Amino acid sequence: MSASHSLDRNDLLAEKRSAFDIPEGVIYLDGNSLGVLPGHVPARLAEVVAGEWGTSLIRAWNDHGWIDLPGRTGDRIARLIGAPKGSVVACDSTSVNVFKVLAAALSLRPDRKVILSDTGNFPTDLYVASGLKTLLDKGHELKVVAPEEVHDAIDETVAVLMLTQVDYRSGRLHDMADLTAVAHGAGALTVWDLAHSAGALPVDLAGAKADFAVGCGYKYLNGGPGAPAFLYVAPQHQERVTSPLTGWMGHAAPFAFDLDYRPETGIGRMTAGTPPVLSLSGLHAALDVFEDVDMADIRTKSISLSEFFIAEVEARCPQLELASPRDPNRRGSQVSFRFKEGYSVMQALISRGVIGDFRAPDIMRFGFTPLYLSHQDVADAVAILAEILETESWNRPEYRKRSKVT
Repeated sequence: MSASHSLDRNDLLAEKRSAFDIPEGVIYLDGNSLGVLPGHVPARLAEVVAGEWGTSLIRAWNDHGWIDLPGRTGDRIARLIGAPKGSVVACDSTSVNVFKVLAAALSLRPDRKVILSDTGNFPTDLYVASGLKTLLDKGHELKVVAPEEVHDAIDETVAVLMLTQVDYRSGRLHDMADLTAVAHGAGALTVWDLAHSAGALPVDLAGAKADFAVGCGYKYLNGGPGAPAFLYVAPQHQERVTSPLTGWMGHAAPFAFDLDYRPETGIGRMTAGTPPVLSLSGLHAALDVFEDVDMADIRTKSISLSEFFIAEVEARCPQLELASPRDPNRRGSQVSFRFKEGYSVMQALISRGVIGDFRAPDIMRFGFTPLYLSHQDVADAVAILAEILETESWNRPEYRKRSKVT
């Protein structure tokens, strides 16, 4: 019996694989970009379309609870990220939610002007912050430092520390509790992006005393392409902030149709427009797979898979250079390797059914989703990768052609 099989023999999450529709012949190592379809979601969406929209029409907002879906979905996500009930709402996109929570955080520190972030932050977060400071036109500065310099860069000028917990390129994992404590000690607030950590590893927003957070619904939460994102506001801040996007769903009485805006109490005030019921229903249903899962078990298997992958790649593919932290406690649930021709190698892998992705200029990313991946998958994927590198079969014109999405 191979080492990979022996590791899988004691896999507490092995039975979860059957909950997902994984195409035959595919080893999917890209759940950090788009999660796999849970098998029961299509039937649930069909029910919403035909049984709720098709039959109940406008009555479905009340009869089927559509109006409360953002909060109910938020509460399901809250359990996975260490947040109390009533502190998370599923709505909008991650970028829009970054805008909302960053503006809210800045409003609580009007005498400070620095937004501190790092070069490992997802670029859209930096773009949003840059656009917001221009829009506010109050002299704010976006200060971006190297990830290892964040701790020492936090001082009394910082209004908000805005970081992605897991670096989208390297998988580097920030210590949320430590950096939040340092920020609070300097009088700053924190905004955490959980796009690459929610559903992949234990997150404890309440324990870390985080102020605000956002996250993605379509990566490890498996909500489907373009699934609604989510946002978190710590309970102590909820009545002190108002969303800068004061849409009708954030109003205290949206169907009173007042001409003046009065914010809803609690997390609901951070919503804006009409909920996207179909995509939100898909995300809500997808979260079923986490109901009987302990995030600690997910983390244990994630580390086992990624450690096995690194060992196998370094033994069989000496051409590649590890771009992720070697210490598994400093990594999220992905592993990245550098290779000058990484894009072409990834396309060759995808043509063989091993799906990862590429991030410029030379990063090959491999995501490990413990709910549907096995150690045998890892062994098989590395065998194919080694063959592609050894034969240089990646060096073909069709693998060099760049698509819009990499």
